[in-house]
Amino acid sequence: MTNPKPGYFRATAVLLSAAFGLSACVDKGVHVASLSEPELAVSQASAPPNAREGSCWARDETPATIQTTTEKFLVEPEEVDASGTIAKPAIYRVETRQEITRQRDEIWFETPCSETIGEDFILNLQRALSVRGYYAGPINGEMDSPTRQSVRKYQKIQGLNSSIVSLEAAQQLGLSNYILD
Repeated sequence: MTNPKPGYFRATAVLLSAAFGLSACVDKGVHVASLSEPELAVSQASAPPNAREGSCWARDETPATIQTTTEKFLVEPEEVDASGTIAKPAIYRVETRQEITRQRDEIWFETPCSETIGEDFILNLQRALSVRGYYAGPINGEMDSPTRQSVRKYQKIQGLNSSIVSLEAAQQLGLSNYILD
């Protein structure tokens, strides 16, 4: 076995520490996937300007798209001796540029308010997503990671990449009777 490169053991220790840290969260009942999940709905105080009184809103941010271009330029050509052997290899300069091809965007969307998102709402949401082929988990009335992933998958087709149920999606899924006017 050859000697590892410098920093190998430090990088391995960092990765192992992170893995053990994440497993400690799971062992204590904290679901790692849910650590970054947003709240179900946002209060009126966080709504966009001109929002209807008493309505609930959430926000989705689409990241910017950045294109990286790397180009190689010849600085000095190779030198070849009389026998055809390369006496001095060519010298190149490499330039890397990054360009934003699509700006970050913020999308506000109306959601059912928190008081309407109870166990019955989630049970019916899971059933509706299951019937449409988006959800294969247990029908348990919990807004767990599989349910959120299914909501995201269903809404992504409509241009909304969020695990928070939009009012429009809830209506399309036949959950209108849970939505307060």
